[in-house]
Amino acid sequence: MGERRGSPWTGRQFIAGQHTNTLIHTPKGNLELPINLTGMSLDCGRKPEYPIGQGGRADLPPLEGPTDSERGPILPVPLGIRPVLSRYRIEVLFWGLRDLKRINLAQVDRPRVDIECAGRGVQSALIQNYKKNPNFSTLVKGFEVDLPENELLHPPLNIRVVDCRAFGRYILVGSHAVTTLRRFIYSPPDKSCNNWASAAKLMNGYMVLTNGCSHARSSPSYSSRTFSRPAGDIAVNLEAESPIRKMDTVVKLDAMSDAVVKVDMSEEESDKEKKKKKKKKKGGVEEEEETDERVLDWWSKYFASIETLKENLKAQEAAQAEAEEREDLEMVAEATDIRPEDLHLKGSKMKERFKEKKSFKDKKKSHAADGLEKRPLKARVDELMVYNKELEYEYGNFEDWLHTFNLYRGKAGDDDEHALDDDRIVGRFKGSLCMYKVPLSQEITREAGYDPNMGMFQSIPHNDPIRVLVRVFVVRATDLHPADINGKADPYVVIKLGKSEIKDKENYISKQLNPVFGKSFDIEATFPMESMLTVSVYDWDLVGTDDLIGETKIDLENRFYSKYRATCGIASNYSLHGYNIWRDPMKPSQILAKLCKEGKIDGPHYGPGGKVKVANRIFTGPTEIEDENGLKKHTEEHLALIVLNHWEEIPRVGCKLVPEHVETRPLLNLDKPGIEQGRIEMWVDMFPMDMPAPGPAIDISPRKPKRYELRVIIWNTDEVILEDDDYFTGEKSSDIFVRGWLKGQQEDKQDTDVHYHSLTGEGNFNWRFVFPFDYLMAEEKIVISKKESMFSWDETEYKIPPRLTLQVWDADHFSADDFLGAIELDLNRFPRGAKTAKQCTLDMIRNEQELPTISIFKQKRVKGWWPFVARDENDEMELTGKVEAELHLVTAEEAEKCPVGLGRNEPDPLEKPNRPDTTFLWFLSPLKAIRYLVCNRYKWLIIKIVLALLLLIMIGLFLYSMPGYLVKKMLGA
Repeated sequence: MGERRGSPWTGRQFIAGQHTNTLIHTPKGNLELPINLTGMSLDCGRKPEYPIGQGGRADLPPLEGPTDSERGPILPVPLGIRPVLSRYRIEVLFWGLRDLKRINLAQVDRPRVDIECAGRGVQSALIQNYKKNPNFSTLVKGFEVDLPENELLHPPLNIRVVDCRAFGRYILVGSHAVTTLRRFIYSPPDKSCNNWASAAKLMNGYMVLTNGCSHARSSPSYSSRTFSRPAGDIAVNLEAESPIRKMDTVVKLDAMSDAVVKVDMSEEESDKEKKKKKKKKKGGVEEEEETDERVLDWWSKYFASIETLKENLKAQEAAQAEAEEREDLEMVAEATDIRPEDLHLKGSKMKERFKEKKSFKDKKKSHAADGLEKRPLKARVDELMVYNKELEYEYGNFEDWLHTFNLYRGKAGDDDEHALDDDRIVGRFKGSLCMYKVPLSQEITREAGYDPNMGMFQSIPHNDPIRVLVRVFVVRATDLHPADINGKADPYVVIKLGKSEIKDKENYISKQLNPVFGKSFDIEATFPMESMLTVSVYDWDLVGTDDLIGETKIDLENRFYSKYRATCGIASNYSLHGYNIWRDPMKPSQILAKLCKEGKIDGPHYGPGGKVKVANRIFTGPTEIEDENGLKKHTEEHLALIVLNHWEEIPRVGCKLVPEHVETRPLLNLDKPGIEQGRIEMWVDMFPMDMPAPGPAIDISPRKPKRYELRVIIWNTDEVILEDDDYFTGEKSSDIFVRGWLKGQQEDKQDTDVHYHSLTGEGNFNWRFVFPFDYLMAEEKIVISKKESMFSWDETEYKIPPRLTLQVWDADHFSADDFLGAIELDLNRFPRGAKTAKQCTLDMIRNEQELPTISIFKQKRVKGWWPFVARDENDEMELTGKVEAELHLVTAEEAEKCPVGLGRNEPDPLEKPNRPDTTFLWFLSPLKAIRYLVCNRYKWLIIKIVLALLLLIMIGLFLYSMPGYLVKKMLGA
């Protein structure tokens, strides 16, 4: 405000208590006016109303204070307006440049970065050959500048990248403006803050750029202990029990002091926990079973994690329903100006309305709670973390010390006004900033082992090129956008890293929008030249070029150098064999020792009794491990792994290490910006080539479905409703038969023979159904492969739940058969059959969730009575019959050894049912029908008619012969 450049000088200046001559610049000339500036304003852009005296400038008094020969006096800014300035030092980490685009058709070869803030700045070292190595040789530079202490008044910091060309020419490549420096201001750790040590992190050099305690309270991306997430995003921990609890140990860490608070579970408590697990729940839920680890694989771990994720989501829904109910109570209470507890006493209408809302919420909450309580206890399986977002979203884009700044080009003209920011990006600058007041306190420099050459960026890794083995695991894709006319897609995966590209075209999956890939790809790359990984999903086409469905890009460099150790996820348990084998080439004890050395903290110190001390924290855990032969040996790996899983509790350098995980990334397409084309579940492991080589990649190939054969014997039916009226007698009867099939295989439905003319609803069959199918035990789904049409090139694979449908019908020969009732049994969870027909009721269907359930895949053979149900006119379920059936599940090998026939055929034939004599068709057996009518139905009626006829004949003969007999007697003949 003290000096303005340009003409005219517009605006108003308020200066109190000052008399001076002021030179005013106007478009028509310069005017020098004696003006009393006491309490008045000077409008510098208007035409002056005060003429100069006859003597001209000579008549004016001399000017006081500093003046400018051309512009007049320099007016000072009042102290009340002038901001308080402090001396700041801005240190810049120059790491490298990435993905620079061509400028005027010429490649960028010798770029340089210029940093400018408040008229001061610094230049990076010149990159001599961008194509060979895009990193800077000198990492840290700094400059000092006077800035206001008020952060809101800080000027922007400009980042400009120029290409140094021949003959001293400089071409602007792109620029970036850091509008706020607040997140780069270093604030010393607040020792009164909860777990202050994990908020500062200066001494490891993995910067305090965004992790100061004061900033942690204001930043939406971090908290004082671990990351917090924006609202709407649900971060779900899939470990049903923490590893510490599993090892009968709870370590409680007090961040306010150096004391160690250790709580060990007593033997009684641990015994109680074991009894709780083994004890049956109310309702007869099955006990937890011992798991054979030879059967388990990586997919067992994955699906157990998914199941835990679903249960956690249900619990959150129940909590949300409770919160909504509480909110409704408060809203109604505010509207009626009464207390919530008195709400039920005020007004019948309001009471009814509230009760309706409450009942709906209670239903929603009870359903979610029931799903948790009535779920059978599962065998303990080690789990991993499944993120429903990108891994960067959970860890602040891995910008803990290395930030990425997008470089933008200017707009060429009016046509570029509506151009998207992404279209204007011409490259990326990787580096960081740190801003602090000078001088720096000696306490901070002493704790950090301060190196003046590196400034605040202590102990950061070297940025020299490094060879890395990148191992990409692609699990599956979900909700892919259809790419074919039939509404399906034939997806396959393409991996691209630098110049390396892997196409898995020959293993495309036909007609699937939710394909399971189960693939791993190994690529060797050199950082930083090859650090952008692209995972694409293409649609295979028989004719023409394949279409891109979507792709996702991952910056591996930020992950590789991050302090969160995103190179290889930390597993929850350490194992030498089996499905949960440790896959990192470094053992937990080696990783822990390396972290302690880099962080310059004391430890680890292993002691007797399964204890380990790191800094001022003590952890306890088991010290024995079993090898493949079952032999136990002493190890410290469990202890080290416990510390790694709780590394965020370690003072100063602690942070949450990336666990063993699967991340879910959106697939995007440039042709359809902003619209997800599906999601892909995957993870990436990285191993430096100068370190010990990792073992073979874990097998995540899709499981092959196992062949099973379900044998269903229909023995009897009872109380089947009677639909037909007898032509002759008018009595109710039904011609009963049973039909069955597996869901998804309706074309293979099978029928029993017909039990004709059932008068009581009883039917006897002794009939066998045989249903072969392919089953995935891990997903609990039946796999069906078939062609959608005769013109289809490949078979389409479907996965559906295993459900057995049984129906009872009334057979009609001259019209369509009448449907009477049905029952659908989920072969994984269905109610146990009743022992007798009387015990079989409609409650087996209505209260199915409360009854004990069984799985045919565990029970193998089940026999009992189940009800047939149908909907009546009021859409309510009614009992329409009962069926006695036997379910027997065998594998394909067992079925081949012990084959059976359909119906009552060989091999292993069933006996013919003992049906009553009334089961026949009258028009097929007329003599039998007559005999039945005469002997059974109308026997007594015929006897009565015959007797009546005989009586009538006798009476007629008597009456006929009586007159002649009387005449003879009278005449005496």
